[in-house]
Amino acid sequence: MRDNVYGKEVAVAETTSESYLEGAERTNGQLAMIGVIAALGAYITTGQIIPGIF
Repeated sequence: MRDNVYGKEVAVAETTSESYLEGAERTNGQLAMIGVIAALGAYITTGQIIPGIF
């Protein structure tokens, strides 16, 4: 018989979904807060929500 010509399989690292989801939720919330503050800043300085469009 011939030896295996394919490479060895790499062990897959498992991550717990809870820690990933908590981190994703926090990041999403922080980015949403930055967006709201940016929209308020644009409205205060220019009077438009998206300058040049609305």
